[in-house]
Amino acid sequence: MSEPFPSATPPIVEIHRVTRRFGDKTALDDVSLTVPRGGVFGLIGGNGAGKTTLIKHILGMLKDQTGSVSVFGLDPVKNPVGTLGRIGYLSEDRDLPNWMRVSELMRYTQAFFPTWDEKFAEELRVAFDLDPLAKVKNLSRGQRARTGLLVALAHRPELLVLDEPSSGLDPVVRRDILGAIIRTIADEGRTVLFSSHLLDEVERVADRVAIIHQGRVLLTAPLDEVKDTHRRVTLRFGQALERAPSLVGALSSTGQGEEWTYVCSGESEQLRRAAEAIGAQVVGDDALSLDEIFVTRIRP
Repeated sequence: MSEPFPSATPPIVEIHRVTRRFGDKTALDDVSLTVPRGGVFGLIGGNGAGKTTLIKHILGMLKDQTGSVSVFGLDPVKNPVGTLGRIGYLSEDRDLPNWMRVSELMRYTQAFFPTWDEKFAEELRVAFDLDPLAKVKNLSRGQRARTGLLVALAHRPELLVLDEPSSGLDPVVRRDILGAIIRTIADEGRTVLFSSHLLDEVERVADRVAIIHQGRVLLTAPLDEVKDTHRRVTLRFGQALERAPSLVGALSSTGQGEEWTYVCSGESEQLRRAAEAIGAQVVGDDALSLDEIFVTRIRP
């Protein structure tokens, strides 16, 4: 499922047919992806799916072996000055200098970003309940995440890239991070690229999603469209059947006898007509969670 870019505004990220191999392992396999300007784009996939490798290409940390990567209309490898200063980045590792205090890290990071907003940075520090005199090495896992998010946000980046930002954090810290994303980026018309394997979080905040599995993008579309076009339908047939009859749009099926349940891609009315065409009656039609859609899509 894909669509042309829906706005006259140029996309903030364009990835075209990128392949990346590490020895015998293919980390990205002919990946094409467009991230529109504004809102939250959720990149979802399991561990080893290729999410971090894709993000490293966007940040210019890896050069595409085939294809092309464009960020703000620029090649991030050839023009790091024109791209990195406009990106805020928080990695899963939250790799911060342990010897610094929080206030020192804020001043240090400020030197790299002309757009650093001191008042906003202080507001974030207070909101995140961070002691300016605390050393990074003594911060808890949640405090390190908040500190990393502070320095990623305080220069008001056009693009905020979060790679598994909630990994290993408790629900309160996860809530704070998601709240900060919504308040300080999406509501200002900026853009968030949010990589996660926590599907409930992505479902709460994302406007668009892409599913990546084994280095390939399986689906990319607005979240509402993804949810509207994936259904669980239960069909009743006039007689007991040994196997599920073929149904247009079906991604998987389970059941026995006269009743069979299908997970399908398609609109409800379209699926009803397809059911009638094979002599079945729709007796159940339910929406799927993003987690259920993801599991179905990556299932062999």
